[in-house]
Amino acid sequence: MEKDYFIPAEPYGEDRFEEKRSKFTGRLWHVETPEEATAKIREMRETYWDAAHNCWAYILREGNMMRYSDDGEPQGTAGLPILEVLRHEGLVDVCCVVTRYFGGILLGTGGLVRAYTEGAKIAVAAAGVQRMSLYDVLLVACPYHLYETVLHMLPGFDCAAEDTDFGADVTLTCTIPAGGAAALNRALADATAGTVYAEVMESKFMGRRVK
Repeated sequence: MEKDYFIPAEPYGEDRFEEKRSKFTGRLWHVETPEEATAKIREMRETYWDAAHNCWAYILREGNMMRYSDDGEPQGTAGLPILEVLRHEGLVDVCCVVTRYFGGILLGTGGLVRAYTEGAKIAVAAAGVQRMSLYDVLLVACPYHLYETVLHMLPGFDCAAEDTDFGADVTLTCTIPAGGAAALNRALADATAGTVYAEVMESKFMGRRVK
């Protein structure tokens, strides 16, 4: 079974702070390709062309790709700290740019690492984090007199009814954590004398916000 992974909960997050008169803004996006990531980086460079630095990092799930840049800051003080924040959160399909407007006071190597780490952290907090887990999509057809029985059973299996069609029978389209259909079907068989069965139609990743 494919493993869970984490992505930004929102398409975009932004926050800012000031450190010794230098102004830092962290921005974070959900991206899925190198082209999307580099387009966001290029947009920040063009929009904030007068900033001292636009340092960045991105991680893509496809190919486990990781890239970062210090954009003129001392080596290892900006891009890598941003990347480490993303890695610590377990995020993929994410791009973060921290923009700095220099305030005239040098921060030193340690100060820069702390500042760019903070810039990435506040950007992650602004966008939030969601866990992507594999779910099975089920089709459950039942006669009307068993509808309430079936409906009340679903939450016990972390199964959610996403759509309901009231035709000759009631047909529920449900989602359940991958692999959970077998246990649900055993319970359905017991509760409905074997008349109701959940059929797995497909599997797909779905997100739930965790931060």
